[in-house]
Amino acid sequence: MKPLVRPARPGDIERERDIERAAGRRFAHVGMSDIATHEPASPATLAEYVADGRNFVATEHDPGVAVGYALIDVVAGAAHIEQLSVDPAHQGRGFGKSLVEYVELWAYHHGLSWLTLTTFSDIPWNRPLYEHIGFEVIPTVELPDALVQLRESEAALGLDPDIRVCMRRRVSRTRSD
Repeated sequence: MKPLVRPARPGDIERERDIERAAGRRFAHVGMSDIATHEPASPATLAEYVADGRNFVATEHDPGVAVGYALIDVVAGAAHIEQLSVDPAHQGRGFGKSLVEYVELWAYHHGLSWLTLTTFSDIPWNRPLYEHIGFEVIPTVELPDALVQLRESEAALGLDPDIRVCMRRRVSRTRSD
């Protein structure tokens, strides 16, 4: 069965925080305990994304409990995936890919031609996974100012820019979709 994706509702917020905590614990196994213990976005921040229509959840069935979620910003004229997390018990079953496809549809309907994100370059469930679903690393010399500033903000929060990459994927929807 294909995962279902829908806009998040206020009742999904605590589940989203639980998903991110669970997904984050995987980083302890690759020596990134600071990432593993990082707290997710606050309920107030997640509620803002819900109210703005930029918070989406993946479920196994309708109405279903969220097993993954994505937050979207618009950065440098692209739909920027600010956060994408899937509960480890549900990873590898297409929930992340379905969230990205939903974000792509959102981007299309908002007149945006690209999806972007930042991620860890050498963590198997980060860059290699995104490459598998069509993202490419944006060469540093091609980064728009807004993504450079985003990377600087991440560095200020303790994310080493030497092990992070910015990635993009062209929105492939057409008017016939």
